[in-house]
Amino acid sequence: MPEPSGSEPGFRRPVVVVQGEAFNRSQISTVVCVPLTSNLRWAEAPGNVLLASKVTGLSKDSVANVSQLVTLDKSSLTDRAGKLSKAKLDLVLFGIDVVLGR
Repeated sequence: MPEPSGSEPGFRRPVVVVQGEAFNRSQISTVVCVPLTSNLRWAEAPGNVLLASKVTGLSKDSVANVSQLVTLDKSSLTDRAGKLSKAKLDLVLFGIDVVLGR
């Protein structure tokens, strides 16, 4: 991600890919993601999801910051750290619904 401006996420950081599999397998070169932050105070924000390091495979506990949806070029994705359980992914998707007012 580019250098952050204001409240935007920035720099290289882990993400949760939330785009549907049909799009992931398509010729579309972008992917919709939710950025993660190790700033645990964001866990209290509506819709955000606390993710333990043992769940993500990351070195620190993280928060899925659902209000900062980002579209990235697939080529910018590197190593997969882990895979969320369906239950955790459902919480992230529900958080996105909260942000969208659904």
